[in-house]
Amino acid sequence: MTDPAAKAATLYRMVMPEHVCPYGLKALHLLKSRGFNVDDRHLTTREATDAFKAEQGVKTTPQVFIEGQRVGGYDDLRRHLGLRVAVPGETSYRPVIAVFAMTALLALAASQMAFGSPFTVAAGEWFIAFSMVVLSILKLQDVERFSTMFLNYDLLARRWPPYGVIYPFAEGAAGLLMAAQAFTWLSAPVALFIGGVGAVSVFKAVYIDKRQLKCACAGGSSTVPLGFVSLTENLMMVAMAAWMLLA
Repeated sequence: MTDPAAKAATLYRMVMPEHVCPYGLKALHLLKSRGFNVDDRHLTTREATDAFKAEQGVKTTPQVFIEGQRVGGYDDLRRHLGLRVAVPGETSYRPVIAVFAMTALLALAASQMAFGSPFTVAAGEWFIAFSMVVLSILKLQDVERFSTMFLNYDLLARRWPPYGVIYPFAEGAAGLLMAAQAFTWLSAPVALFIGGVGAVSVFKAVYIDKRQLKCACAGGSSTVPLGFVSLTENLMMVAMAAWMLLA
């Protein structure tokens, strides 16, 4: 039952046998969640969609009208309602926050399963090892793009570009061996080397040269700024390697 006191909204969106516009669905949900009475009008053919866009002088659907006034598409609707709209390429720490949050929880879960308690020394070791593996996965999704981005600041990669391709494989392999506590004679020196070179490279680029760069730590499409997070990633590897060598 509709609320007569609610604002009226009309939504035009593509609903075809082979395609249902995802932004149309998001706009419909957003309008309903904000208490609008929605007149949901489907554009069921490509011809009907093109005719609607030509009539309204717009290039995309969905299109939202509130109280008879055209608001625009999904992003325009979010702005109209005072909600945040992501800007392509904007700085975001979300990728690394997601990685470290999930690897921390995974380490706690593994510790709980293995020792009956989530808070153990092993959980800390697994957190770093799991983080290395997950970050290497993100880099390996597009290793060519990562290696190109890596060349912007890594001192060794700039002298020998193939290192940018080798790096994510080395990081992932070292993380796996550390998680298994196997072949420490190999994993610890590898982590110490790549972490040490990375820490020096980041420190020089950010704190000495004062360069404003994007970090390749979460892959070549990352918008994470080069700085504290990337330095922390490398120092974690160094600390883990030193711990395993001294243990």
